Amino acid sequence: MQSNRVFWFSVSILIGLVAGLAFGWVVEPRRFAESAPSTLRSDYKADYVLMVAEVFQKDKDLTLAISRLALLGNDLPVRTVQQAIITGSQLGYSRQDLQLLGKLSQALGSPKTNPTPATPSSTAVNQTVLPVPSGGTP
Repeated sequence: MQSNRVFWFSVSILIGLVAGLAFGWVVEPRRFAESAPSTLRSDYKADYVLMVAEVFQKDKDLTLAISRLALLGNDLPVRTVQQAIITGSQLGYSRQDLQLLGKLSQALGSPKTNPTPATPSSTAVNQTVLPVPSGGTP
């Protein structure tokens, strides 16, 4: 009698497992939707920025870090990192993680590594001296 109960229990478990897999894979499979990183909640954005900071700490490729941060929206990368620092401190990030974010923010904020977007006239104005006519106004 005991072995009969164990047999039917095992059969029931097996039938439930097969039925659950069939339902999940065939009848009602999960649908995945593509979503942009800019749609993440602020805590997940902070986690993403922290991952970018960790990779930046290792490879020192600021251009790649900027392109990764650009996926989070239209804000300047340095503002994105600053917001991640604020969110991280509210969420209780470790001091080491906050320091990584701070180093990335410093790298993004330095004028040598964060030039303003170049426009055709901005470089030409600094290098070209226009002659002033001697008669006053042109």
